[in-house]
Amino acid sequence: MSLDKPYTDVPGTTIFDADMSRQGYHLNQFCMSLMKAENRTRFKANERAYLDEWPMSEEQKQAVLARDLNRCIELGGNIYFLAKIGATDGKSFQQMAGSMSGMSEEQYRDMMAGGGRSVEGNRYIGEKK
Repeated sequence: MSLDKPYTDVPGTTIFDADMSRQGYHLNQFCMSLMKAENRTRFKANERAYLDEWPMSEEQKQAVLARDLNRCIELGGNIYFLAKIGATDGKSFQQMAGSMSGMSEEQYRDMMAGGGRSVEGNRYIGEKK
């Protein structure tokens, strides 16, 4: 049973806590396997077959295949582990973050260089104005 989690009230944010760590354990271990060149080669040769070697949920596998990193995070993925998928695909972290934000790499870079996202509406759902 999970503890009370007042931090789940932050809009658009998934907190990677102990419960998420347990949920995403095999997904994150798969990602870590991509640190070895031979595993990257095997994954790129037949992604589905390589994913089927891991006891991940079908939802997790589909999110990886679709490169839906936001969904991977919702399913327990940690962005620092998920970055291994991007690196395997030849993408920078900035490119990945842009795609996760619905922005081009340039738009994301410019937003971050300009100070990041506004906090307006991004503190917590129950926030009083």
